[in-house]
Amino acid sequence: MIDISSEFALTYDKNNLALEFAQICSRAAIPVMEVYATDFTPEQKADRSPVTQADTLAEKIMLDALQSTHPNIPIIAEEQFSTGVRPDVGDEFLLVDPVDGTKEFIAKNGEFTLNIALIRGGHPVVGCVFAPAMERIYLGGEGAFAGPLIPGCILNPAALVPIATRKTPPPSGPVAIISRSHADDQTQAFIEAQGVVEKFYAGSSLKFCRLAEGVADIYPRFAPTMEWDTGAGHAVLNGAGGAVTKPDGTQFRYGKSENDYRNGHFIAWAAPPG
Repeated sequence: MIDISSEFALTYDKNNLALEFAQICSRAAIPVMEVYATDFTPEQKADRSPVTQADTLAEKIMLDALQSTHPNIPIIAEEQFSTGVRPDVGDEFLLVDPVDGTKEFIAKNGEFTLNIALIRGGHPVVGCVFAPAMERIYLGGEGAFAGPLIPGCILNPAALVPIATRKTPPPSGPVAIISRSHADDQTQAFIEAQGVVEKFYAGSSLKFCRLAEGVADIYPRFAPTMEWDTGAGHAVLNGAGGAVTKPDGTQFRYGKSENDYRNGHFIAWAAPPG
């Protein structure tokens, strides 16, 4: 294990902010896991997407903490947004997704996450992705890091290790990671055109994190997502040396208030094209 606690203390504020996000997600994961352990009944939001009590409980903890420590930074949070709470944002804002991968949460396969991201100038610059059922956390800031974390516990920076994308695919060809719920014909056609020889599935923002860990090369997404679905994972991938672009190779940006913060199609890359 690599001790990077001194590195976190001395580097740019992005890493300290990522650690702060980690502690907030750890606390918010307590009610998430309590609900997860029950025979809960999911509900349906106005957009027909599923939601559980875990989303509401976790988001309140996350918002209370962030509003206390960063009162001047507007927050776009999934559940509040669905009820009409849509603050004006400028160059800097926070994205909160209390339970990303609700379908995975309902299926109880463990592949759901709590996400917080800081957006500056249209780009995710700090992110935290916590998978509480897997007891694993990913941080993106000045670099990217991953390590173990039990929900409710304090994260020890010394338990984190740096992670990085791989810069070249295996000799046999690139590996794709795709959404379990959205493996459509367009996705299949794209990965075939990229010469992908192997694919595997993952839920929630873990797809970005698996790229960041160096176990896959490409993650295409042609189904709808929202900015809070992608911001934290995108920040982790950026910190690990990867990138996210539109399918035409242009920049994938955040702060799309005119489109209700809805994302277009994107490709996440372990090795940025060009």
